Amino acid sequence: MDRLIYTAMSGATQALEQQAVVANNLANTSTTGFRAQLATFRAVPMAFGDGSTIQDDTTRTFVLSSTPGADYTPGPIQQTGNPLDVAVQGPGWLSVLTPDGSEAYTRAGNLHVDENGQLVTASNMPVVGGGGPLSVPPGSQVTIGRDGTVSALIPGDPPTSIAIVDQLKLVNPAPASLTRGDDGLFRTADGNPADADPNVVVAAGALEGSNVNPVAAMVSMITNARQFQMQTKMIESADQNEQSANKLLDFS
Repeated sequence: MDRLIYTAMSGATQALEQQAVVANNLANTSTTGFRAQLATFRAVPMAFGDGSTIQDDTTRTFVLSSTPGADYTPGPIQQTGNPLDVAVQGPGWLSVLTPDGSEAYTRAGNLHVDENGQLVTASNMPVVGGGGPLSVPPGSQVTIGRDGTVSALIPGDPPTSIAIVDQLKLVNPAPASLTRGDDGLFRTADGNPADADPNVVVAAGALEGSNVNPVAAMVSMITNARQFQMQTKMIESADQNEQSANKLLDFS
């Protein structure tokens, strides 16, 4: 009887985990550049013995979560008119510098210039340029080109004096080599910075939205809730069967 209980228990546990993933995705439907999180599961047969006797066989199958991944499908691009907003078109990532000094990658291109003249993300992480954190002259008018080139025009200077100050480090590592951190940023699995890719292009004055489909996420939440309910009913049925068996043993 314990076989049914443990199988249903593992199924219920993974249904709850899947529900947490879907809820997080649903909460980020309006987050700029968000990539939907994926959670996959696999069946793990539990066998006892070495298979040399008829009693040595698979007795139950557990459900375990596999390595979670992400949906790298591009999200919708919307025009904002803000010259510091950039949206990566097609595959690719913006490079940022995390508080621990390592390099991470994001699709959230809602940038701004901080009080130190550095180009930073909405969460105040410095954007990486050709030689490190990207800085612009104070009070200058900044424009970003299709290839990530950052140009600046100092107030009072003629338009012809606009100068290129740096270039965004745009990368395109293989999706299989990326891992998502708890901060929502992506990093290479080996921890080494990815090389700049000249084929990555951006659209200035635009932002990429989340690639989460709210309708599909809501359907997944309902499905997970029903699966969890089914697993708990199986546990209740197993308990009732065991109680009935105990009563029969008492009468014998």
